[in-house]
Formats: sequence, structure tokens, C-alpha cells
Amino acid sequence: MFNTDQTIRSHWLKATRAILLIMLSSALHVAAQGTQPLKIPDLGSSAGTLFSQEYEYQLGRTWLRLFRSQVRVFEDPMMQNYLEDIVYEMVEFSELQDRRIELVIVNNPTMNAFAVPGGVIGIHTGLFMYAETEDQLASVIAHELAHLSQRHFSRRIEFAKTQQPLALAGLLAGLVLMATTGSDMGLAAITATQAATQDSSLRYSRGNEQEADRIGMQTLAKSGRNPAATPAMFEQMLRASRFSSGQNIPEFLRTHPLSESRISDTKNRLQTYPAIPSTPSLNFHLMKARVRVNLADTPETAVAQFRAINANTEPFPEAHQYGLALALSAAGRYQEAKELMQALLDRTPTSHIYLISLAEIGIAQRDTSWIIPQLERAVMVFPDNVALTLTLARALMTDQKAHIAASLLDPMTKREPNNPLVWYWLAEIEGLAGNIQNLHRARGEYFLLHGIADEAEKQFRYALKLSENDFVAASVLEDRLKSVYEFRARLDNL
Repeated sequence: MFNTDQTIRSHWLKATRAILLIMLSSALHVAAQGTQPLKIPDLGSSAGTLFSQEYEYQLGRTWLRLFRSQVRVFEDPMMQNYLEDIVYEMVEFSELQDRRIELVIVNNPTMNAFAVPGGVIGIHTGLFMYAETEDQLASVIAHELAHLSQRHFSRRIEFAKTQQPLALAGLLAGLVLMATTGSDMGLAAITATQAATQDSSLRYSRGNEQEADRIGMQTLAKSGRNPAATPAMFEQMLRASRFSSGQNIPEFLRTHPLSESRISDTKNRLQTYPAIPSTPSLNFHLMKARVRVNLADTPETAVAQFRAINANTEPFPEAHQYGLALALSAAGRYQEAKELMQALLDRTPTSHIYLISLAEIGIAQRDTSWIIPQLERAVMVFPDNVALTLTLARALMTDQKAHIAASLLDPMTKREPNNPLVWYWLAEIEGLAGNIQNLHRARGEYFLLHGIADEAEKQFRYALKLSENDFVAASVLEDRLKSVYEFRARLDNL
């Protein structure tokens, strides 16, 4: 497997510094002009906001590339599938006009979710540990989509522009800092630039949150989910904050100020909606078990935790058995894990979650020949299921069938060009198959999606050298190099 951590770390810092220097130099220039107005390029307008939707989209995708290079992303295609289904369900009933959404899952135990202009939704895995129902989880997603649909970032920038000239650079710099060095530094940067107008900014922020609460509840109700999940989730968050020290307030509450009055307001709004009971979701509890194993201090700790729980007191006893099987596999106790997971699949043969998880045990054991036929049948029926296809490709790779695995993933790169995990595994598989040109192409795409332009350019050029006699491949690689140059240009123009 190619080692990306050191390369990513060195390049994200360089890119982030460049953005901050550009922003700060622009801000200082404006300040030096005294009373001259803050000059921002005319990017078009939409809904009376300062920035066009297309500009926000490009800003969000640039931000996401830098973000991936710094945080621990939860690279789990099954979890990605599950959360994307909820996100797109909420999008369908939201007021969002530009529906080009990208989801990033952060491998972090904190209670947090966020929205970035341009359609980026982020969810920390720790949120699963606080939500008690799928509707509560969906309420957080609906709230974040409301921030996007109401263009709160652009409106906040526009408001800040009327208050002080440094606000634009400070807010954007804070956004990058939140992504690359932790929320505390980013919030400090934003707070510092707003000091002169603190009271009015806070009022504006509270207004945004109330609007997002209202529209989020409306989205939840339109989708047929329980709008009461919104105040219920807020109460969960508030309880969590009371058990935290002042230095350890949950991240969601740092960026989404919560109060008793806000909870009361959402409860009052329930009077305008018909009572819709929450439908229990097995998949939600399966994903929650998956997160619990991942966040445990050690695999054996997770095994002990699941063994200590009385499964009969759980909403879904099978989710408890599932979590125990995952924990046993993580602890290297594959035979026990396989028996538990196989029993679950035997009871529910149509479950993709159980099938993929059983295959993952085989991959960990480096023994997958027995599970490949089942995966192939499932992929034949559900060819667009990313988690199933990736799992089959990895099982084939484990079974020394890299060429077949590569042919399986290549079409997926056309459907999922912005999925780093697809490119990562394609690079691994092409390397084993001996397709060095395709290996470099896949690595280039992976690095570009992490905002590492220099390394992406190197990989694309390596691939280009190997494609001298392939006009089509050479044309594609020339086009990918242009994408690298365009990404650098966007950084320069921020």
C-alpha cells in the first residue's frame, strides 16, 4: 500500500499557508486604503448574496481537498453509502437549489457536524454516539442543509463586509484553520476578526441558527420523519455539554450555540406539525455499533463492552451481535467473528451490510475465495452500490485476481470521479496487476482530491511518459494536468 501520510502532511501545510497569506495580504491592503470600500471580484449574485453559487461550489471543493489532507477521514464505503442515502433523502425535501452535495465523514469521537459553502456536509463519527434514533441523526443533517439552502456563509460575509474590512479574510482564514488545524484555532481567528462588532455578529449568528432550526424541522417533516427529533437531539447535546468541562465543550455546540430558549422554540414549532412517530432503524443501530468498535480504545475493549451489554435490552439485539462480531474480527479472532456474522447473514440473506462485513473478515484473514461468488451475485444485481463493488474488488485482489479487480473498478471511476477511496484502491490493485501507467494515474487523482497539487502533477507526468503510444490516454492525462493547474489558480485567486 502506498504511504500517503507524510506527503499529505507536508503539502497541506504549504497550501494552507498560501491561502492564509493571500487572505491576510488582501485584508492588510484594504486596511491601508482607509475608508475605501472592500473590493471583491464581481462573481455574480444569487438570492441577494455576495457570492454566486458557482463560486461557493468551487470554494467548497477547494476547502474539501485541503480538509481531507489534514483530518482523519472515516474511509468506510458502507458508512458512506448509509449516510449519503440520508443526506440525499433530506436534500430532496429541502430548499436547496444547487444539489451538488459531497459528504465527508470525520473519524473523530466528538459530537460535530458542519456545512461548508458549495455543498459540503461533514459528519463526525462521534455524532452516532449521541443520537438515539435515525431521525435524530437526520435532524442534524437537515439543519446543516438549511444553512446551505439559506446561503448563510455568503450572507454572513456580506454582513461582515459592512462592519469591518478585515472580516472577509478573517472568516475565510478561520474556515481553513478549522479544517486544517482544529476548530479552536479557526474559531479564534473568526472571533478575533469580529471583535469590533461582537454583539451584532452574535445576533446575526443566532438568527442564522434559528432559521436553520425552522427550515431543518420543515425538511424533516416533509420527508416523513419525526420533527420532534430536532428538540430531542438538542436536548441530547445540551445534556452532553453539562457533563463537559468548560475547556471540553462539544464541538457542535461551539459552532452552533445552543440554549434552553432555542430548545423551547423548536418544541413550540412542533404544534404546527402533525405527530409523526419515528420508525426504528436497524441500519442506524448497525452503523452505531460499527462506530462504537472503531472508537474503542482497543479491539479487546470493544469485545468486553459488547459482552457486558444485555442484548435483550437493546432496540435491536442483532445490532449487538453485529458489533460483537466486528470487535472480534478487529481483535484477530476471525473464526468467532465469522460464525457470528454468518449467522446474521443466514437470518437476513438480503443484507448488504452483513455480506460486506463477512467479506471484510475474509479480507482480514486473507482468505476470500469462499465469499467472492456471493459478492459477485450481489454486484450483478446492484452494480451502482459503491460499497459492494469496492468490497468485491478488494476480495478479488486478496485472492490474487488483481486484473479482474481493476476491470471492476475502472468503470466506477467514471461514476465516482471525486471518491478518493475508489482511486486509492484502484492504485493498489493496478500496482499488483503490473499496470504502472494506471497506477500513476490513480495516485495522481488521489493526491489531487487531497489538495496535493505538486505530487498529483508528478504522478500524472509519470503516467504521461508511459502513454506515448496511446493518444487517448495521453489526452486524458493532459486534461488531468490542466485540472492541477486550475486547482493552483483557484488557490491563488481566493
